[in-house]
Amino acid sequence: MMLSSLSSSSSSAHQAKPCGMASTPLSSSSPFRPDALAGKIAVVTGGGSGICFEITKQLLLHGCIASIICGRREDFLQKASAELASTSGKICLYKVCDVRDETACKAVVDYAISQFGKVDILVNGAAGNFLAEAKSLTPRGFKTVMDIDAQGTFNMSHAVYPAMITSGSGGAIINISMTLHYGATWYQAHASAAKSAIDSLTRSLALEWGCDKIRVNGIAPGPIANTPGTTKLAPGLTSDDVEEMIAERVPMGRLGTAFDIGMAAVFLACDASGSYISGDTLVVDGAEWLYKPPMVPREMVAELSRKVEAKSRALRPETMASKL
Repeated sequence: MMLSSLSSSSSSAHQAKPCGMASTPLSSSSPFRPDALAGKIAVVTGGGSGICFEITKQLLLHGCIASIICGRREDFLQKASAELASTSGKICLYKVCDVRDETACKAVVDYAISQFGKVDILVNGAAGNFLAEAKSLTPRGFKTVMDIDAQGTFNMSHAVYPAMITSGSGGAIINISMTLHYGATWYQAHASAAKSAIDSLTRSLALEWGCDKIRVNGIAPGPIANTPGTTKLAPGLTSDDVEEMIAERVPMGRLGTAFDIGMAAVFLACDASGSYISGDTLVVDGAEWLYKPPMVPREMVAELSRKVEAKSRALRPETMASKL
């Protein structure tokens, strides 16, 4: 069923308003035009919750005709697709999919083609993570995260490639990564390895698929408030405790928001703003990964500087004994 004949009676389709009605206004803080992504079709894995739910929302609010969200839990997807359609006034479908299964990934793309005739944007956001010391992390646990994150990203990208080149206009692939592997992160050997693989895949696909007009980029979010990922990695703490603890190591002094990541996705997906950007991973973390505790408390810096300056002046050349 192509877009022009799509019926809202489909069990996985939601269209909140007739075509002639205006959709929900954009947030006043959005720097993009509401038609920045006009006419585009998006597929978002992991779109049933968290960051990727917001990414899907912003893609729809900024002009996408429709989206398909994917995940393993149909109850989450059904609820999320209805909410996204209601918020945006656009069509939002869902498709149950385990990205570790290449056949399931191909089925998602086939479904998108049957409904809309094309796929312009793919967001690879499906992920798995948990805290575990490397010594107690089982090989199966390590493999599970690698398969969902890295293998899943490849499976979906590989599945969508034929559709993007057939359209003749290419497309944009956005891979959700993290900054865990930029240095090293405690109890995250599995996720760090998976995200490192995703970043490498982003560069490789950008290199190979650029001639097909396919741009491949990544987004590396920092700590994001009110998302399952943040709370999962701080068990036993309240959301306020988590926010206070994390904000202390973010130079900008706050956690990020899902909206921040949504705006990054719109930027990379938009032909006007991202047409010559490919092979890059955009870090959106308030400089958190660069953080180091100050060697000296800030309030002591001025006093220490004065002491160093005084000592330096005391060691004028005429007062220093020659060593020759």
